[in-house]
Amino acid sequence: MFTGIVEEVGTVTAVDRGRHSAVLTIQARTVLEDAKVGDSIAVNGICLTVTGRTAGHFTADVMHETLDRSSLAGLRPGTAVNLERAMAVGGRFGGHIVSGHVDGVGRIKSIRRDDNAIWYTISASPALLRYIVEKGSITVDGISLTVARVDGSGFSISAIPHTVAQTVLFHRREGDLVNLENDIIGKYVEKLLAPAPDPSRERGITREFLTQYGF
Repeated sequence: MFTGIVEEVGTVTAVDRGRHSAVLTIQARTVLEDAKVGDSIAVNGICLTVTGRTAGHFTADVMHETLDRSSLAGLRPGTAVNLERAMAVGGRFGGHIVSGHVDGVGRIKSIRRDDNAIWYTISASPALLRYIVEKGSITVDGISLTVARVDGSGFSISAIPHTVAQTVLFHRREGDLVNLENDIIGKYVEKLLAPAPDPSRERGITREFLTQYGF
C-alpha cells in the first residue's frame, strides 16, 4: 500500500524490452536506502517489485497487462519517474489509500497558471470518470491529488509549485499520457452495493429443488 506522497524523482537508465514485457533499470537514491529484492516501489503510481539492486539502481519487471493499462510502455532511457516506497507500519498517511494498481491512463488537455497554483486538466474515459468526484482523491502518476473540477470528458487538479517541482509534473506537457488510479474506496462501495448472487441458482438440481417443485 502507498499514500501517493512521492519520495523522489528517479531516472530510467535502461529499458530491456521483451515481446510483451519489459525490464526497467531505474537510478534512485532515497527509495534504495532500505530496499531489498522483493520489496515494492511505486513507479509513476504503479506497484513494481524490486528484482535486483545496486548502490544506485534497481531493476523491476513489467508484465504485459501493466504495459497495456499504463503509460510505462512509453518509458525511455533518461525519462524521469515518480518513486515511492510501500508505506511502513506506523508511517504518516500524508495522502490517501493508494494500491499502486493503475486503472488506466488519461491525457493532459491543458496546463495553466493561476497565481501560485498550476491547473492540470486531464481527459479520461467514462469508465474512469465514473469514480472521480469533485473534492475526492485521485492518483496521477503516483501523486495523491484532490479533484478540483470534473465534467463529462475529464477532470482538473490544482497543484502547488512545491508538488510540481518535486514530481514529474514538472516535466509534463499538454498531450502527455498520465497513469490514473481511482479512489479504491469508491470501487469497493459500488461492489458491495450490487445485489448479492443467489446461492440457490448456483447449486444446480438438488433433492430439495425437485421436492419444492413437486417431483
